[in-house]
Amino acid sequence: MPDSRAALQESLLDASLGTTQENLGTRFLNRLPSGGPECVRKLSLNLRYQQEVRPNVKSSSLTDGQTLSKEPLSHALKLSTPEKVKDAQLNPPEEALWTTRADGRVRLRIDPICSQTPRTVHQMFSATLEKYGDLSAMGFKRQGTWEHISYTQYYLLARKAAKGFLKLGLERAHSVAILAFNSPEWFFSAVGAVFAGGIITGIYTTSSPEACQYIAYDCRANIIVVDTQKQLEKILKMEELMELGNEVPEEALDIIINTQKPNQCCTLVYTSGTTGNPKGVMLSQDNITWTARYGSQAGDIQPSEIQQEVVVSYLPLSHIAAQIYDLWTGIQWGAQVCFAEPDALKGSLVNTLREVEPTSHMGVPRVWEKIMERIREVVAQSGFIRRKMLLWAMSVTLEQNLTCPSSDLKPFTTRLADYLVLAKVRQALGFAKCQKNFYGAAPMTVETQHFFLGLNIRLYAGYGLSETSGPHFMSSPYNYRLYSSGKVVPGCRVKLVNEDAEGIGEICLWGRTIFMGYLNMEDKTCEAIDTEGWLHTGDTGRLDADGFLYITGRLKELIITAGGENVPPVPIEEAVKTELPVISNAMLIGDQRKFLSMLLTLKCTLDPGTFEPTDNLTEQAMEFCQRVGSKATTVSEVVGKKDEAVYQAIGEGIQRVNMNAAARPYHIQKWAILERDFSISGGELGPTMKLKRLAVLEKYKDVIESFYQEQKKTVNKQLRLSTEQQMSPEWWVFSP
Repeated sequence: MPDSRAALQESLLDASLGTTQENLGTRFLNRLPSGGPECVRKLSLNLRYQQEVRPNVKSSSLTDGQTLSKEPLSHALKLSTPEKVKDAQLNPPEEALWTTRADGRVRLRIDPICSQTPRTVHQMFSATLEKYGDLSAMGFKRQGTWEHISYTQYYLLARKAAKGFLKLGLERAHSVAILAFNSPEWFFSAVGAVFAGGIITGIYTTSSPEACQYIAYDCRANIIVVDTQKQLEKILKMEELMELGNEVPEEALDIIINTQKPNQCCTLVYTSGTTGNPKGVMLSQDNITWTARYGSQAGDIQPSEIQQEVVVSYLPLSHIAAQIYDLWTGIQWGAQVCFAEPDALKGSLVNTLREVEPTSHMGVPRVWEKIMERIREVVAQSGFIRRKMLLWAMSVTLEQNLTCPSSDLKPFTTRLADYLVLAKVRQALGFAKCQKNFYGAAPMTVETQHFFLGLNIRLYAGYGLSETSGPHFMSSPYNYRLYSSGKVVPGCRVKLVNEDAEGIGEICLWGRTIFMGYLNMEDKTCEAIDTEGWLHTGDTGRLDADGFLYITGRLKELIITAGGENVPPVPIEEAVKTELPVISNAMLIGDQRKFLSMLLTLKCTLDPGTFEPTDNLTEQAMEFCQRVGSKATTVSEVVGKKDEAVYQAIGEGIQRVNMNAAARPYHIQKWAILERDFSISGGELGPTMKLKRLAVLEKYKDVIESFYQEQKKTVNKQLRLSTEQQMSPEWWVFSP
């Protein structure tokens, strides 16, 4: 028999490459975790489409061929009685506020400000069944036609998945890992894993084989669900998994469900750390159910008795923001979750939005930026009159939204602009019915916020971490202040420590959102959670008089120059991007250095097939070039040919930023333009498009060192803007 460890490594390698290979379908890898796997078993599920396309029928090919007995529904209702809820409230005083064991329990942070009764995931779902059982829970496309699954069907399929996992050998407090794009099967697997007493662990589809292997071993994955459908074949069934569960009695599953407690782990979210191995953030059932209810209420998400929310699921479910918003909040309020195509971020998302017309939508800042850039490209190609009409409409609307952000009384010109122009733009984007547009996971530029305000689209910010189960602060239509991250979710707490003269300090959080601990990492857990249970986020910010939070940066990102000056990089980077609309990414350098420098990239289009940066400048970037006297249309023309007009304009823009700086140590003294924009594949951005500063420092260390190396006078002259001498085929260095 071949070595089982090698076999698992080979399997994980295959899994990580699944998005680029044509395989049979979804596979399940089952292993015995005690002291390392003794065997690896692969189960290949045949994904077949057996249902005729029948319009206007609320049913699903996912349920065809399945015997969905209503008997489990009676079990669900029995298990959700008040007596059972009371039994689940295990909270003995001797338990600690954190643990690093997957099978550990924690003391819940219950006090007068968040005294709500703890619930398990099954109890939350059971309550949903009683209220919303007949409502559509999911929408998904099969062979070009939208199909739907009700909450009753959803629950029954999750139970079948749970019994299938038990039959495959899922052990208590071990993981079902999912390496797949968003789909109904992702949801069935997640809920089924929790029902079966396991822990759901999402793995980014962009993860390396090494990362997949590490996570699978760290979380003790008994089963790995891998999405590897053929190019023209979508996931249609989990038939064989479901059939496996038929051998497991319903009563056996009920026993497992009935013994679950709200203070036990049910979800692992692995952070994409910049150094070392990723950390497994353990979230309890109470973390999930409390945040799904009260965090979403703070964002004005409606229960289906008032209005059934419709959302599009496309962001990675391995990230807490998408998981809490799409999966768990959807169950809490009976929302309809519609799944985008796997190539959503390569261009098909807008088509899905138009067809679905969501009532609320969430995107990371980069997604909103790409929508903005696409609109600008379309506008640039439009006729003169249409272009002028849009610019006029956006101008008057932006002015109104900036000067009177809380007023419901709009001037006639603003209402006319919205009726004649902007409403049509929102409809073309799929936002005709969208009442709430959210963003989080990274900072958003002022430029992007103003652009969407000009379209009469408010972008509501939330603030939180994987360690806070997602949102700890939220904005909403009734709780909004431009540039802020909203107010603390009712029932949660915040305090700032080590505040400076401007009231900026480290953000510390407390409440039912706070995670259980990092799996198998006691030192890291103790660093994050203090003895009183406060989570030290490492982020810095300030609170205004009304309690709105403004994020200013991260402690670890704080630049301390050789002269001892503390420089937060984000405000300076944002100032450069605001001053110079040709700039896509700006990263400030200067930790333990004599002065500040900066790496810049130019705005370029993305390849529609790979979503990778191309050499072509965006319409906005080309407009900038034309305005300063350049005919460049590509990045290589600007950088490779050292376009004098563009470089001079950028230098002048940086000088203007320097003039507005608080002091000379905050001045950018040297800068370079890179030949390629930052990207996930390039290693500069994480899965949610966050800048990976340490990775950038390492990748471009030669460029950075050239800023600071001691040089002779002749070389110094070459660095001057007046001569613009080439330093390398890939980059240029300039000092104002």
